Amino acid sequence: MIFRAKANKALDRAEDPRETLDYSYQKQLELLQKVRRGVADVATSRKRLELQLNQLQQQSTKLEDQGRKALALGREDLAREALSRRAALQQQVTDLETQHATLQGEEEKLTLAAQRLQAKVDAFRTKKETIKATYTAAQAQTRIGEAFSGISEEMGDVGLAIQRAEDKTAQLQARAGAIDELLASGALDDQSGMHKDDIQAELDRLSGGTDVELELQRMKAELAGGSTGGQQAIEGGTSQSQSQQQPQDTPRFDKQ
Repeated sequence: MIFRAKANKALDRAEDPRETLDYSYQKQLELLQKVRRGVADVATSRKRLELQLNQLQQQSTKLEDQGRKALALGREDLAREALSRRAALQQQVTDLETQHATLQGEEEKLTLAAQRLQAKVDAFRTKKETIKATYTAAQAQTRIGEAFSGISEEMGDVGLAIQRAEDKTAQLQARAGAIDELLASGALDDQSGMHKDDIQAELDRLSGGTDVELELQRMKAELAGGSTGGQQAIEGGTSQSQSQQQPQDTPRFDKQ
């Protein structure tokens, strides 16, 4: 049962409805061709019987003429023999006529069956083409939808390739960053001779920090100096105003 189930599933994946419909249509055409050959064979047999009937009837007529001539010549014995042979031929004619009627009936039945089968084959062909067109359109629409959604096998392979490329790129970037850090810390030696040793790197770092501190102190001094000059200017302006206004406010005393 497991083998049959797996085989059935494999066949279901491999089956193309369009090919199945074409195969069924081909089988119906072969059946229709067999029916037509059967009609042709029956018609041939009927035609052969008709030829035999014509020959027997001609022989019967000939024997009848011979019997009349024999009676006319006074040969009754010859006339009796001719009539006996004619009677035997008449029995054969009767049997052939029965067979001819049977074959003619079979031919009519087969002809009607061939016509009905032809109509069914034509209807199946029309339905087959309609189903094939619908299936092809649905298949194309499904492939387009899978391509947009990325769930198709081809797009899935592309997505996996992109993911692998991104992973490798991230891995290389991380490795390059780690090497730079190890070179900067002195854990790894720079074989090109362009990288500084750990002592020089530490001195450069300290000197860089000293320069920053000096620049910061200079900016603070400038800001402090600017604030002191502005305060002194404000205080000087205030004293001058008060000295100018004081004589006007002081009352005068007349000497006596």
